Amino acid sequence: MDLSQSNTAKNLEAAFGGESMANRKYLFFAEVTRKLGMSELSKLFKETANQETEHAFAHFRLLHPELVVDDPAKLSEEEKKAIAARCLELAIEGETYEYTTMYPGFAAEAKADEDSDAVAEFDTQTAESKEHATMFHTAAKNFGLLTHIEQHHAQQYTEALGALDGKAAFPRSASEDPAMQKWICRQCSMIYDPTVGDPDSGIAPGTPFAEIPDDWHCPICGAKKSMFVVFQEAIAA
Repeated sequence: MDLSQSNTAKNLEAAFGGESMANRKYLFFAEVTRKLGMSELSKLFKETANQETEHAFAHFRLLHPELVVDDPAKLSEEEKKAIAARCLELAIEGETYEYTTMYPGFAAEAKADEDSDAVAEFDTQTAESKEHATMFHTAAKNFGLLTHIEQHHAQQYTEALGALDGKAAFPRSASEDPAMQKWICRQCSMIYDPTVGDPDSGIAPGTPFAEIPDDWHCPICGAKKSMFVVFQEAIAA
């Protein structure tokens, strides 16, 4: 009996999403309160976040019993490989949806929202309309950046899945011209493309990474420029 379309399965998906969101939200709160010097409150948020993770894992085990590992010693190498492959397949599925559908759609809607009443009111110079316009613009920009990040993640998982079957990794290389080299953030995988630059941060298109000011930060996660490394792109077959 296929239970994948049952209400319970849908509810487990929703519960997993809710608990997962709570985990990240509480970790964010923990970081905020840590910066405020409220160590005990920060600790409480972290502890609760860990508990929410366990709740999420419980839901996910019910959704994907094929991934439950009770005793690894009893599994053959083929069984272990099958479980790992399933993990990668689900990861590829999620990342592919994000870069082909979710983030491009979000970016388009964010751009459309800039034509909403909130932005139209910008002409009146009200603080609220300016705040809304800035939010929509930043969201559209971030969704666009995340599209490339999730595509990068999907490619990484695809290579890892191929490696389980003994396939060699895709050959990679960076541009030999330093002015054209892309750089990737080690913290969030945001990719800086010199042909695009980062206009919102005052970095004009055509600016090589080496010429970016040292106090520039990743527009997605805020990491320092020193957290970036040269991006090795897959070479097309």
